[in-house]
Amino acid sequence: MGDDEAAGRRQRVRARMQRLYPLCRSITGDGVRATLDVLEEDLPPGVAMQRHEVPSGTRVHDWVVNDEWNARAAWIADATGRRLVDLARHTLHLVGYSVPVRASMSFEELRPHLHTMPDRPDWIPYRTTYYERTWGFCLAHRDLAVLEEAARLGPLEVVVDTTVGPGSLTYAEVVLPGDEPGEILLTAHLCHPSLANDNLSGLSVATELVRELAGRPRRLGVRLLLAPGTIGSITWLARNGEHLPQVRHGLVLTGLGGPGPLVYKRTRRADRPVDRAAELVVRAHGGQVRDYSPYGYDERQFNALGFDLPVGRISRTPHGEYPEYHTSADDLAFVTDDQLAASYDAVLEVVEALQADVTYRNLSPYGEPQLGRRGLYPTTGGKNATDAVMAMLWLLAASDGATSLVEVAALAGVPVAVLHSAARDLESAGLLAREQAPVDAHQYWSSSARAACAAQRPS
Repeated sequence: MGDDEAAGRRQRVRARMQRLYPLCRSITGDGVRATLDVLEEDLPPGVAMQRHEVPSGTRVHDWVVNDEWNARAAWIADATGRRLVDLARHTLHLVGYSVPVRASMSFEELRPHLHTMPDRPDWIPYRTTYYERTWGFCLAHRDLAVLEEAARLGPLEVVVDTTVGPGSLTYAEVVLPGDEPGEILLTAHLCHPSLANDNLSGLSVATELVRELAGRPRRLGVRLLLAPGTIGSITWLARNGEHLPQVRHGLVLTGLGGPGPLVYKRTRRADRPVDRAAELVVRAHGGQVRDYSPYGYDERQFNALGFDLPVGRISRTPHGEYPEYHTSADDLAFVTDDQLAASYDAVLEVVEALQADVTYRNLSPYGEPQLGRRGLYPTTGGKNATDAVMAMLWLLAASDGATSLVEVAALAGVPVAVLHSAARDLESAGLLAREQAPVDAHQYWSSSARAACAAQRPS
């Protein structure tokens, strides 16, 4: 990849986040749709975004799709009309899903509805009330004294101009078909307002990956799912029961632009092909690998016992482990272009490793075949083997018809891309043959999940 192409990619990722940052997003509503509008504009020609609207009240497994929420305006003003806290200045100022309010209040009446961070007095916290009908404001702790002082001159005007009522939940998919059955699922949540690392980094990097993958050959299809956290993934799972066996590998993408090394979170089983591929790539990038936990992002929905899908997660420093998490300090200055670019590179490497992860059988297993007469070995002896030669030797040593390319990479310490190139050379020379064993869907998805989702399939 040339320097100009890399620079263009960086500019697109940053510009996309800048456009998305001011939008007031939640788990439903026009902010979600506006976000998808921006992402759709950046898709390459010929690649379509499919949007889905799921009506409020729809049961999705143990959950029910919430009423739709939209916010037009919200503020706290003093007796002169001066707005001291204003949604127009920062989307975190309003507690997500706040119900409408229009009242005059004393500071004492207002105080239970105010959320601050005393230990970080300059930061605005992010708070929501999705499933309890109440309201609130978030503000810097230092501004409490400003409100209290203003209230001495007269009641504070409190306005929350929102709607909460029947509507729908919106999610979207972008599908790049492959040459074979099965697909790689990439997913990012889109329900957080004005949080650059914990939301926008995943969305922007995922969109850039689709732009790149759309122009590459694909053995497996690639599906990008853009959905609100938790309720969005559960809704998608409930509505796509028949399709779930096609999910061969998956990655949740979030927190890709903040500080710290890359972190891969394993699937619940910890031994899936995506685990092996991601571990190889993330460790090569100096990152960390962690075991599965049922707390986190949407990987916990895909890994739930009934679904048991092979979906891991890639981030940098995980949620809750950096002080800026879920605060106004997670702004556009908090994420860096270098971190975003390195995350993009790593995820692309994982996807390409999974695309190449097939199984071969050595067709000349009785000793080392003569590579020289096939033009695959240096004509001058006595030198150390090159990387390409070592890749071929490892493939011939390990290709027993059951060991996949990624497993060979783990054994050999050779990048999957190098092995993939060597495998093509050996296959052309008649020394390797790809195994065409059919995929057993039950290896990837439990039969109980199939029955449970079939019962909820929309008529």
